[in-house]
Amino acid sequence: MSKNILVINCGSSSIKFSLADPLSGKHLLSGLAEKLGSADAALEWKGADSGSKTLGQAGHREALLGIVALLQKLNLSCEGIGHRVVHGGEKFSKSCEVTDESLAALEANSHLAPLHNPVNIQGIEAAREAFPGLPQVMVFDTAFHQTMPRQAYLYALPYELYQQEGIRRYGFHGTSHRYVCTEAAKRLNRPIEELALISAHLGNGCSATAVLGGKSVDTTMGLTPLEGLVMGTRSGDIDPSLHEFLCNTLNLSLSEVSNLLNKESGLLGLSGHSNDMRALLEAEAAGNERAAIAIQVFVYRLAKSIAALTVALGRLDALIFTGGIGENSAPVRQRTLELLPFLHLQPDTEANLQHGRDNQGIITLGTQPCAMVIPTDEEIVIARDTHKLVSGI
Repeated sequence: MSKNILVINCGSSSIKFSLADPLSGKHLLSGLAEKLGSADAALEWKGADSGSKTLGQAGHREALLGIVALLQKLNLSCEGIGHRVVHGGEKFSKSCEVTDESLAALEANSHLAPLHNPVNIQGIEAAREAFPGLPQVMVFDTAFHQTMPRQAYLYALPYELYQQEGIRRYGFHGTSHRYVCTEAAKRLNRPIEELALISAHLGNGCSATAVLGGKSVDTTMGLTPLEGLVMGTRSGDIDPSLHEFLCNTLNLSLSEVSNLLNKESGLLGLSGHSNDMRALLEAEAAGNERAAIAIQVFVYRLAKSIAALTVALGRLDALIFTGGIGENSAPVRQRTLELLPFLHLQPDTEANLQHGRDNQGIITLGTQPCAMVIPTDEEIVIARDTHKLVSGI
């Protein structure tokens, strides 16, 4: 029987998928079904064989059936399906098999992630129809952070709001932080149980996490992925009274303010140019002042949060950069490290320009602490969790 795992990540109008070998860490096939629900729905894939096809007016179920047909055409099979799920709340501190009971518990958490969990549930239900008989597993963005102590996850609100409504900091990007910290321990040739790490996942969404002994002890995102660092289109931390101020002064509704903070702010809002760091660095080099301001704010807030997270650790063995910006933007890493001289992270300019590829990912001089660049692989984390659960390891 194949040990491959099909990893599925459902969005509101798309499905990202990857067929991965959890033992070797290899991706045999990856693809995207997008524009679902429209006349332009399409499926694209890459691997040993690459291609694309139109899907008509396909929804999630039809797209998954298209993925089934693709696997059959390429003579590929899997032993189970792993689903990325955004919000597990406090009910899910680890990955679990999909059952009627676990789905009902997930649905009870939907109020915590109204934009994501209902779509995740829809994708799981469609996959159960498309792949009858195959065991399926849910892997949660929030689960890794369930080890945070209460001083890290509680808001200073009436305690009843936590007890009755579950309002607290949950954190996200858990599979990414977990993967790169495990990989950092391997590269440093040290047990993860001995390490104090900070992982900075920097993409269109950004978060940083303090990991002590392999466990998350604090993170920058909160009840939702809006809290924390400056991101591509998200504001990150703001004054909580801003919502009321904008409603009153600009006559906006609460939903309009939330849309502004989530989709019109961050790098895009500050620069008025782009949410893409590559485009902003080019614009800055060409003399665009607002692009320069956006990058400056992004880097400053990142360095400030990294420094704050050391409080949860008491020391620092390694700072890890990952995600699209973290892995590929040498200027962002250089500028961030230059703001943290008191952590004794002295940039190695040449190693940083090479993204640490010739030095186990290390981009600083000296041995400890160090800064590292480690490409993330959330799909492999999901595949490995799924393989363990479905094979009974």
